[in-house]
Amino acid sequence: MPADRAALGAFLRSRRDRLTPARAGITAFPGPRRVPGLRKEELAVLAGLSPDHYSRLEQGRQSTVSEDVVHALARALQLDDLERAHLLDLAAPTSRRRRSAPEAPQRADPGLLRLLDTLAHVPALLLGRRSEVLARNGLLSAVLGTPMEPGSSFARWLFLDPGARVRIVNWADFAAPAVGALRYELGRRPDDRRLVALVEELRAQDPDVARWWADQGVTFRTSVTKHVDHPEAGALTFGIESVVAPLDPDQRLVVYTVEADSPTARVLPLLASWGAPETAVARER
Repeated sequence: MPADRAALGAFLRSRRDRLTPARAGITAFPGPRRVPGLRKEELAVLAGLSPDHYSRLEQGRQSTVSEDVVHALARALQLDDLERAHLLDLAAPTSRRRRSAPEAPQRADPGLLRLLDTLAHVPALLLGRRSEVLARNGLLSAVLGTPMEPGSSFARWLFLDPGARVRIVNWADFAAPAVGALRYELGRRPDDRRLVALVEELRAQDPDVARWWADQGVTFRTSVTKHVDHPEAGALTFGIESVVAPLDPDQRLVVYTVEADSPTARVLPLLASWGAPETAVARER
């Protein structure tokens, strides 16, 4: 079975398992149940497909999948907009993927860099494909306690550096969506060998990544509160927001926002005065 069709089948099974007949609005088919959610036959009826057609999809034996079938499955499985987009990516023709152009070198978006330069008063960083750090300001390094050098991997720091779990108090709340973002990116770019290698490395070295990856969840941009335990400044609280480059959706400016006149807002100027370096940007290779 091709890898991308295996991913399609795994995603369909995971969404089918989470949807019970009652939630789907149907009467369960008679007979003993061996699955936690819908049976294949029940989902096939909901989507207007033959049971054999759906079985071929889930088993990776259906080489072509029409958009009409994808949308019918998305409705039957009650997918949200992001899950629907992910399903479309997984069902895309493999021939179209092979014809994709070679990857261009990552260069920080000039507009997002200008925004980053205006955000010296709060931590911020610019991420590219595979969560590669394209740029970051000095306050980001001071808050997280890591150089976060441009060209490094934010995902590797988050999952493989023990200091990340210590510094981020609610690490799991932040890390689980990061795994979903990697899955979503891999669905869009399944032939990215460096991305595949990164995911395999993280799954092999971190059991949390392996567990969240098995859940098949997908995320893109998530507004989440991050609680940081700074060894000198104490407890810090940030709202994490991101801005996507208008011409390059693979670049995200991640901003650590703070409430006005909050304890965190009052201590950030002190952290900035401790000699954190200015904005660092990835250089062209």
